[in-house]
This record gives sequence, C-alpha cells and structure tokens, in this order.
Amino acid sequence: MKMPVIIYPPDSSGGRHVRSGTEDLGVAHSQHDVVELLHGAGLEGIDEVEIATTSVIDWHGGGPDVWAPPDR
Repeated sequence: MKMPVIIYPPDSSGGRHVRSGTEDLGVAHSQHDVVELLHGAGLEGIDEVEIATTSVIDWHGGGPDVWAPPDR
C-alpha cells in the first residue's frame, strides 16, 4: 500500500469509512475491522496495537478508541 490510509470520523451508526488514496476499503465498526480491511488491501502484518501508532494511518475525528456516533 503506497498511499496513507485515512479513517474518517464515525458516522451515525458508529461506522468509520476507511480509504487509501482514491480506493474505498470499506467501513469499520471496530479496531479489528480496520485490521481486516488493511489486510484485505495488502497491508499484512499490522495488528490492533500498531494501528494506533503507525504513521501509515491518519485518524480523523478521533483515534482508534472512538467508535460512537457523534452527539447531536
């Protein structure tokens, strides 16, 4: 994976869209989901601990511990 991964803020269901460059990798509802999406995109060897610290991932709207929908 050449492009950085962007994980967008939680939507109204708590899902976070995951994108790499122009490729939509899917929607994650947990850290485990993020890892699975990254593995599916070819970023093998990353785990739930590393997603919090790797420079490959740019978390928008909160880090890997934020999954609740925003308050209105």
